[in-house]
Amino acid sequence: MVADKGKKQKVAEKNEEENNEEIDGDLVLSIEKLQEIQDELDKINEKASDEVLAVEQKYNEIRKPVYDKRNEIINSIPDFWLTAFMSHPVLVELLTSEDQKIFKFLSSLEVEDAKDVKSGYSITFNFKPNPYFDDTKLVKTFTFLDEGTTKVTSTSIKWKEGMGTLNGVTNDKGKKRTHAEESFFSWFSQSQPKELMDELHDEVADVIKDDLWPNPLNYFYNENDPEESGGEEGNDEEEEDGSDDEGRDEDDEEDSEEEEDE
Repeated sequence: MVADKGKKQKVAEKNEEENNEEIDGDLVLSIEKLQEIQDELDKINEKASDEVLAVEQKYNEIRKPVYDKRNEIINSIPDFWLTAFMSHPVLVELLTSEDQKIFKFLSSLEVEDAKDVKSGYSITFNFKPNPYFDDTKLVKTFTFLDEGTTKVTSTSIKWKEGMGTLNGVTNDKGKKRTHAEESFFSWFSQSQPKELMDELHDEVADVIKDDLWPNPLNYFYNENDPEESGGEEGNDEEEEDGSDDEGRDEDDEEDSEEEEDE
């Protein structure tokens, strides 16, 4: 009896080992098949990305003359880009009073993708002749590199004597801005050294490229309405007047109570 139990136990253990080997073999086979399918999907996705880029390149060429036509009309509208920047909730924080004076000479703005679209883009600011710097074109370029870094370069601004520093322009009294003061031109002059920085994220450039540039009219028309703000002030005054009236009524009631007590 003991021998039979021992044989049965060995047989059971052997069967269990065979089952485990069979399960492991099935699992490996399933994973291999799954990997083959995933490789096929990767090839499809890669092809789709290439085709999407080709379509984007095609429509960039179609958009170009339309953007040029838009710039011609914008150029005839006084202070168009200054107004659009000042009406944008992010970009308005970047323009100091001196920047606003310079932006009156900004004639056009252009955002252009690299020819292959995926390797980067540039933002160009075209200025009329002005008393602040000699340049008529300022370009900031963002180049996406294979290792996941971004190289940033910008035009070195040729400030006229007494008009600017690397971080911006001088004020009316000729005093230089402090390094802590943010301005459009301090942002524009920020570029990378030869050592590339990882995970560079330029919010201002993103806002200009993806929000302002596609439809600047959204912000040109987005100015605060003086009548609305005046209406709010009027309401505040009415509330204050109402509060004064309530206070006078309370005082009259107290006087009446005192007279009755007397």
